[in-house]
Amino acid sequence: MVYLLIKAFHLVFVASWFAGLFYLPRIFVNLAMVPADSHAERERLLLMARKLYRFMHVLMWVALGLGLWLWLGYGSSRFAGSYWLHLKLVLVAGVIGYQHVCRRLLQDFERLANRRSHRWYRVFNEVTVLLFMAIVVLAVTKPF
Repeated sequence: MVYLLIKAFHLVFVASWFAGLFYLPRIFVNLAMVPADSHAERERLLLMARKLYRFMHVLMWVALGLGLWLWLGYGSSRFAGSYWLHLKLVLVAGVIGYQHVCRRLLQDFERLANRRSHRWYRVFNEVTVLLFMAIVVLAVTKPF
């Protein structure tokens, strides 16, 4: 029963973390489209992005902590030869890297140093969808 509760909370926090990762680049799209003379809109979007990033950071740590608890407490020996888990962990590291890239991009917007178009951010936003799909498929199917 404890295992199932930890697993359920892990899934909730992962899904919540990814919801933030899906939305933050959408804020970047809007920031990239803000006219130079629209200071109030820019500041409002920056405030939203900062708050969302901080919240996502907390969600990430809880999701990672619960995942580590599951792995160390219930599966480290059971999944020893599971290559799907190794690939999943590499993808999770990629998601953490993606979040750090988001922080750098947010800092660029804060410094008025953004050099990318809203179209670039639209494509950048899709990376998380691909990572999420790959992680879920690996976790559910355990193909190798």
